[in-house]
Amino acid sequence: MANIYPFAGAALQPDNTCKFSVWAPFRQQVALSVVQPDPQVYPMQRDDKGYWHTTIEGLSAGTQYKYVLDEETSLPDPASRYQPEGVHGVSEVVSPDFEWTDNSWEGLTLQELIIYELHTGTFSPTHNFQGIIDKLGYLRSLGITAIELMPVGQFPGDRNWGYDGVYPFAVQHSYGGVNGLKALVNAAHQHGIAVILDVVYNHLGPEGNYFAQYGPWFTDKYKTPWGPALNFDDAWCDAVRAYYIQNALMWLDEFHIDGLRMDAVHAIWDCGARHFTAELSELVDALQVSSGKKKFLIAEIDLNSPRYITPREKGGYGMHGQWIDEFHHALHSLLTGEVNGYYADFGGLAPMAKSYQDSYVFTGEYSSVRKRHFGVAPSENDYHQFVVFAQNHDQIGNRMLGDRLTTQLPFEAQKLAAAVVLLSPHIPLLFMGEEYGETNPFQFFTSHSDKDLIAAVTNGRREEFASFAWEGEVPDPQSVETFNQSTLSWHTKTDNATALTELYRFLIAFRRTRQAMLNTSREGVKVQIPQAEEQLLLVERSGNDDRLLILFNFSDHAVTYQYTGAGDLLKKFDSAAAVWHGPGSTTPDQATTSEAISIQPFSAIVYEIK
Repeated sequence: MANIYPFAGAALQPDNTCKFSVWAPFRQQVALSVVQPDPQVYPMQRDDKGYWHTTIEGLSAGTQYKYVLDEETSLPDPASRYQPEGVHGVSEVVSPDFEWTDNSWEGLTLQELIIYELHTGTFSPTHNFQGIIDKLGYLRSLGITAIELMPVGQFPGDRNWGYDGVYPFAVQHSYGGVNGLKALVNAAHQHGIAVILDVVYNHLGPEGNYFAQYGPWFTDKYKTPWGPALNFDDAWCDAVRAYYIQNALMWLDEFHIDGLRMDAVHAIWDCGARHFTAELSELVDALQVSSGKKKFLIAEIDLNSPRYITPREKGGYGMHGQWIDEFHHALHSLLTGEVNGYYADFGGLAPMAKSYQDSYVFTGEYSSVRKRHFGVAPSENDYHQFVVFAQNHDQIGNRMLGDRLTTQLPFEAQKLAAAVVLLSPHIPLLFMGEEYGETNPFQFFTSHSDKDLIAAVTNGRREEFASFAWEGEVPDPQSVETFNQSTLSWHTKTDNATALTELYRFLIAFRRTRQAMLNTSREGVKVQIPQAEEQLLLVERSGNDDRLLILFNFSDHAVTYQYTGAGDLLKKFDSAAAVWHGPGSTTPDQATTSEAISIQPFSAIVYEIK
């Protein structure tokens, strides 16, 4: 598909020329306006698909330009690779050349992923890609095998989560641009760390969005919560589909990105015979073969449908993995007691047990929040196709105050949350700073320039929180202070911070070395609630000849459990132990059948079954 349509954007050629191509099917005239270094206007020629082309000699990287539509409107390139002055300014030609040193990197399988999600602007004091590079050694020592970058496509101003981006091909100028991102990927691979990029293919941000002036990028057939739906199945949709396919392949091929996390794919409206994600996954699989590098697509989905990650030959869309928000909701509600908003469907131990065993909580049951029966069991999909977390950018940042679990839970419960995620059979994801108990919030921030848009965003945030009945004032998204206080403090030297980090490091290493933990098949996990009156969850994991008994006490008091299985128990981990700055372990180092085990409040225990 990507080769059927002309390349979009500006591309330097080996013969010292630069090719320009833009899709504007309803325009009568399109011209290339070179702004710097030598201002000049060049006419473009239209083909039968609605693309306009020209090839100019002597242009080099750094050339700045716009397109002039019907001699009246001068606009940035929708496929711009760089916007040095932001979303309203000129586009700039970039060189594809970069001195890569990661040729030996082959990528990682999904089973090998320990994901660390981060926001480039608030991860470090430098607010850019270099700040991430400086911490790669730390992340590797923690055991992280993949970093997941929130979207880096050009957005308005220099403060944004990235989901308001309007130039999907252009790397945010304030982060370091094209070469800054390539340097980060190259360095990450040198540290044995994969790079996952969050991409947004379901909408375009409102500010700097000139796409409709070029052509039928949007359709009135559908709506999204964020604005007009992109045209993936209506008249003229071929060019829109090709644009986003080319974008995905650019990241995975030219930028050496290992995988894409695709935002809210349920909002990619496509009722055509072949869904966009199925078409894309086939091309990504082909790229894996041709490049010899492992590549993958992870979907964020709000449908509890395994269709997206079912192989194409079985009627699915062939994506490789997906996020599971319900795991988070079950864990968060259980630990905090919150049952407002979408947490009303959760609470108690049963949803947590269901998600641990079945990945989804709702597999056809009635949802009181959705007011309908919801979900299908993913019984044919192994655990390593599902990403779980105790915290992520949405679940923190879409709280009114952006408060983290660190400020909501006692220290023992924070350790318990970490253990629940890292000992699960699913792919674990950490959100930046959680491994040392970061207390700074992660709030929603923007730097728009349109006053009406600023007011709409602010009012929208207030309305969003109405169903949660949270107290306090909504932080001003436009305030620099909101951004600054969302930046990591890196206060890692307290006793609790040190102990928490070491606990994460231990559990990650344990996860990566035990055969029972490496087995992600459905047959290798058995979940029970042994005592209905207590908040005790029992998980048995097995792989090859390795068997583990995992106990999670979610109650605020000690619980006694009597082991009745076959084999002796040898303790491998207790989150209440003094080494983790806990109150002290009360569980025996070894236990036999019928022996009572006293488990501290808010704690996790791991026994090897001998």
